[in-house]
Amino acid sequence: MSMAQQAAPAVPSPPASGPSRTDGRTAQRPLVFRVLARPEVGVFLGAVAVYVFFLVSAPPVRDGGSMANILYQSSTIGIMALPVALLMIGGEFDLSAGVAVITSALTASMLSYQLTMNVWVGVIVALLVSLAVGFFNGWMVVKTGLPSFLVTLGTFLILQGANLAITKLVTTNVATDDISNMDGFDQAKKIFASSFDVGGVQVKITIVYWLIFAALATWVLLRTKYGNWIFAVGGNQDSARAVGVPVTFTKISLFMTVGFGAWFVGMHQLFSFNTVQSGEGVGQELIYISAAVIGGCLLTGGYGSAIGPVFGAFMFGMVQQGIVYAGWNPDWFKAFLGVMLLGATLINLWVRRTATRR
Repeated sequence: MSMAQQAAPAVPSPPASGPSRTDGRTAQRPLVFRVLARPEVGVFLGAVAVYVFFLVSAPPVRDGGSMANILYQSSTIGIMALPVALLMIGGEFDLSAGVAVITSALTASMLSYQLTMNVWVGVIVALLVSLAVGFFNGWMVVKTGLPSFLVTLGTFLILQGANLAITKLVTTNVATDDISNMDGFDQAKKIFASSFDVGGVQVKITIVYWLIFAALATWVLLRTKYGNWIFAVGGNQDSARAVGVPVTFTKISLFMTVGFGAWFVGMHQLFSFNTVQSGEGVGQELIYISAAVIGGCLLTGGYGSAIGPVFGAFMFGMVQQGIVYAGWNPDWFKAFLGVMLLGATLINLWVRRTATRR
């Protein structure tokens, strides 16, 4: 056969027009389901609803000063809710977080006043004590295998009793002495409890810290190896350990992060009011945990975000101050919190089921 008689190479025909077929395993889920899968979506919608409700029913909320006060109340809850949320994502929770705040403030106040030292000495020692309490909780949980509920309940009772007994022993009173005239007080107050003017409205510095800590926690969870460790440990610590995740370090460091948060809020309370009541803090741990749960964190671990607890804390601050601005009986506050907690839990459950429904 001559070269002229050879058949020309076959040219592949173009594919038939029409919708492309995709394998169900690789098909991208609709945007709405991907948005609903985010743990903070439910609490964001709830926060908007609560804000609108009090905006209508409590006219003083519309004032800039009132909103600054609401954000301040939210920030004092939110700063502690963030490390509590990280700990819950890691599969544990801390019942001693509320009284640990007071332990930190009492340590700094009594050490500075009774030994006539610069208040910064008390601040640094209080930080070491708070981190030590967090380390103890984490070490006990990891080394004994006991549930964090039991370990931190024991720590809660120890700190609660020690706060009262040691304060009475040292000061012969249930409150610490006023430290406002001591060296270093003014500098510490500027850092932990100052305020600044924005358009004629006084804004507390804790609001700024709250947002900074939230941004930092979000970055850690979503952009660092440590964030992956937190989710892995909270999901299944045995599987996480099998693939090389340092479970012991992760859990202990998360408890110590809660200790750092307790120290920071304790210092704010001390330098805001100059003195500390030793019996305070009881019950606050439930507020912090509730803010994290409302923010989308699961008690079983492995799921949640840092943004969700921000909205959860805002809802708490909004309700706490909104009831006052509306002129209602403040005794209803805890009832509102219970309704919010149950409602947010049901909304989060519905959001997750909707997001995973095929």
